[in-house]
Amino acid sequence: MALPLDVRDLSTTLFTRRGEMKAVDGLSLSVGAGETVALVGESGCGKSLSALSIMRLLPDPPARIVGGEVLLNGRDLVVLPEEGMLDIRGQEIGMIFQDPMSSLNPVATVEKQIAEVLMTHTELGRGQARVRAHELLELVGMPDAGRRLDAYPHQLSGGMCQRVVIAMAIACSPSVLIADEPTTALDVTVQAQVLALLKKLQADAGMAMVFITHDLGVVAETADRVVVMYAGRKVEEATVDELFETPLHPYTAGLIGATPVPGAARAERLADIPGMVPPLNALPQGCAFAPRCPRVMARCRQERPKLTQPAPGRLVACFAAERG
Repeated sequence: MALPLDVRDLSTTLFTRRGEMKAVDGLSLSVGAGETVALVGESGCGKSLSALSIMRLLPDPPARIVGGEVLLNGRDLVVLPEEGMLDIRGQEIGMIFQDPMSSLNPVATVEKQIAEVLMTHTELGRGQARVRAHELLELVGMPDAGRRLDAYPHQLSGGMCQRVVIAMAIACSPSVLIADEPTTALDVTVQAQVLALLKKLQADAGMAMVFITHDLGVVAETADRVVVMYAGRKVEEATVDELFETPLHPYTAGLIGATPVPGAARAERLADIPGMVPPLNALPQGCAFAPRCPRVMARCRQERPKLTQPAPGRLVACFAAERG
């Protein structure tokens, strides 16, 4: 039986006046039914571009998928015509975007936006779609769901808007859900509520979920496996327990070191990773992380390390990790 989502060697290039830039460079990941795979890394590492590539939502031009496969329940989305993608988006694969306010139509009511998804992908009429929209808002824990149906996005809080976006994403019971930084714009209390909601919805429906975040604290609470990205490439993959116990890539170790530990003394200074993620049009010759790496060797500045498998289920692209 095919996996809900199986991405194989996906590559997306941006064709710009400044030249060709590899936005996603040979990404592979798979997600089983009921499993959560976290895609992590700093801003600019290619997480959201990977998600938009999977969804075929990047504008062409300038972006174009130049290689690889995106198998959704065994069907390759890369070669599917746009008409076919319109049927699949929202029905077989849903996406929760980073900023709920910008992903909602400001001049359409909540009911109209959820109903549009339902009426596009099902045979429900307007009245039936309104009833189902009400049910979905209750399912995602919307306070006073009946009254919110006729509200506009600007009349709702950030947490309420995020619940509307989640309701739209799960309206047709997709087998795969991509959640792109779904809690970034929310306060800590609402973050916890949204994370708990997503976990419950996933458990109830058996959805495969790709959870994109820069927050490793959130990863520890939500993920089964983790894919670490840097400069458009996967540099490490492991189960969530393995990753936190024994990170193999110096970048992963840096991310963990920069993550606040609950209960730690406030005066304890968090480690940081010097420098910044390089722009796609100015990647160094060898390993993209070499200019920031505390374990850099001469070889790192000349060659790009390939992914190796030091243990079953673990992958890392690092010469220093190979040496131990």
